[in-house]
Order: sequence, then structure tokens, then C-alpha cells
Amino acid sequence: MDWLPFPLEFALFGATLLGVAALHHRTLTVSLVGLFCILAYKFTVAGFTHGEGVDGLADHLSHHWVELANLGLLLVGFALLARHFEQSSLPDLAPNFLPDDWRGCLALLALVFVLSAFLDNIAGALIGATIAAHVFNKKVHVGYLAAIVAASNAGGAGSVVGDTTTTMMWIAGKSPIEVLPAFIGAVGAFVVFAAPASLAQQRYSPIVKQRVGVNVDWPRLVIVALMLVSAVGANVAANVFAPHLSHELPLIGLALWAALLAGGLVRRPDWRVMREAVRGTAFLLALVLAASLMPVQALPDATAWLTLGLGFLSAVFDNIPLTALALKQGGYDWSVLAYAVGFGGSMLWFGSSAGVAVSNLFPEAKSALAWVRAAWWMPIAYVAGFAAMMVLVGWRPA
Repeated sequence: MDWLPFPLEFALFGATLLGVAALHHRTLTVSLVGLFCILAYKFTVAGFTHGEGVDGLADHLSHHWVELANLGLLLVGFALLARHFEQSSLPDLAPNFLPDDWRGCLALLALVFVLSAFLDNIAGALIGATIAAHVFNKKVHVGYLAAIVAASNAGGAGSVVGDTTTTMMWIAGKSPIEVLPAFIGAVGAFVVFAAPASLAQQRYSPIVKQRVGVNVDWPRLVIVALMLVSAVGANVAANVFAPHLSHELPLIGLALWAALLAGGLVRRPDWRVMREAVRGTAFLLALVLAASLMPVQALPDATAWLTLGLGFLSAVFDNIPLTALALKQGGYDWSVLAYAVGFGGSMLWFGSSAGVAVSNLFPEAKSALAWVRAAWWMPIAYVAGFAAMMVLVGWRPA
């Protein structure tokens, strides 16, 4: 396609993203059709990175199957974890410990931020969304849902166990200390988006004080804790003792599911949530696989301005292949990159795995237009956090 100023794959991927934004009730169908068109073009015309035809596709999948499997296992597994957490009845007690004005909304966002620094950001977002459904009587503003996603992404940005992209940096040999300054940008962004999101939720549906007599199902909470500890423990153990295994097996996802199935001996998971979780997971995996097929062999030379742009790009282009390219190229300030690609996806509902997971619980969030309208402050928050990093720590490329 010499008449195009860029490879046709980008046009097909862009059309897929536009279809997802416009047809938010048919997102899975659109993503699968888009992936099929890209694969058809790769098979018949362009070929794959390391070959052509079935062999080329097989080789491509051999490089990406671990990240796809991990993401799939985590998304579905954390959906079941969130249901365990909901059925434990602990969220019913949350209103009794939160202020009953906008400060309660703010406190819940802060809780999600802190949780995601120690847990995977998908888990942090789902726990926050589950609590929100109870304290706001299932009436959660789309802007507040976006803030929950943003809080989880911000909390995970400075932690090597909080986000897939920062874990990738850890596996590649970057010290957790190198990523830590991303919390400066994350806190800066949080200061900007948390207050307007909390005020919007308070106007839409304030916290409902719960009546007394709630019986907490403690075994379900033990299962939730076991699943979280297993996922985080597998991540830490693999990176400390056997980093090569993280490239060969989806260890985090397998550990999560082992704990889930073991807990099933005590409390049966609510398998009914699987249908929507699998649909949402298939949608995101189709986009991730399509993004990995784009002929982006290298990024321009690393600069602060380029990294700022990568954050905006990560809202529509999966941040996992972007991070992989940046690690291969080198020359980045890894904390700035971690903040940019980690938080940038919060600007659209399908820009991060946490956004897709929360949207599976609240289908009304699966509208790019509604998300942008309700969370108009998110791009401002992203730029503010980036500016805070530049002012306080500057650009310090490795």
C-alpha cells in the first residue's frame, strides 16, 4: 500500500478502535472483526515479524502467549475474587467507616490507590468498584468509575508488583528503586482528579449508611486474601529466584487460580460472573494481540516529550508492547515511562486492563464518549502528574 504514508495495519487498527468507541454495545464483535482483518492482511500481504503464514503466526504467538495467558487468567480470576469479596458482606460495612459526604468518596479512591501499590492494579480497581457498588447503592457515576480505574493505575505505577508494565521492567533488570519516583506523578495526578470525581459522585448518589446486623462471611475473605497473596507472592518469587520462568509460564495467573480452586473446597465461587468476565477478557486480549501485530520495530529516540506522548498513546494502544519496545531500545527514565504508560490508559475505558475489568461490572462505562464527558479532568490530571515529575525529579534517562 504505497499510497498510504504508514503501513495498512495501523489503518486497520485505528478503524478497530474507532469501531469500539462508536459501537460500545458491540465491542467484542468489533475487536474480533478488527483482529481478523489484521490477521488476514498479515497472512496474504505483509507477513509477520519473523516469517509468513502459519509459521509466522506461530512464532509470533510463541513470543506473546505468556503475557496473553497471564492477562486472561488475571482478568477472569480477579472477577471471581471480586465476587467472593462482595459475597463476604464486608463491603456492606464500608459506609459505617467512611464519611457520609464527598470526603467518603475521596477516602475510597485513596484506599484503591494504596491497595494497588501492593496488589495488582486490576485487583485494586475491582475491590474499589465492588465497595462503590454497595456504598452508593449501585448508582456509581461514570466519572467516579474512571477515577477508581485511575486511582488503581496511579497506585500501581510506582510499584513493580502493581502493574504489568512495571513488572516487565523488573524482569528486564530495572531496580524497583528506579521505578519508585513514578509515585510523584501518580500523587500529582490523584490530587487533580480525585476531588472533582468525588464531588460528582456525591451529587449523583451520596453514600448510603448501612443498617446494622451485617454478618461477615470470614472464610470468603480468607479466600480473597489467599488469592491476593498467591498472585503477589508468585510475582515476587519468580522475579527474585527464577526470572526466566516469567517469560516461559503465566506464573501469576496460575498461582491466582490455584488459590481460587483451593478455596473452592470451602466456598464455591460464583461461576455466573464468568460469562461477562470472559467476554470482557476476550475483548481486551483481541486488542492486545492486534496491537502486538503492528509493525512498530522501534520508537524514536527517548525524550521527555516522547514519553509524554506515549502516555496519551497508551489510552488507545496497549501499553504492554509499548513498554517492550522501550525496554528493547533503552535510554528512558524508567520512572517517567512507568507513570506515563501506567496512568495514561486511564483516559479511556479500554485503555487499561483495570478499566476493562471495572467496565465488566458496570456496562454503562463501556462508552468512550460517556467516559470522556464524565472524566474530562483525566487528561489534565495526567499532564499535571507528568509536570510534577519534571519539576521535582526531572528527566534522568538510564
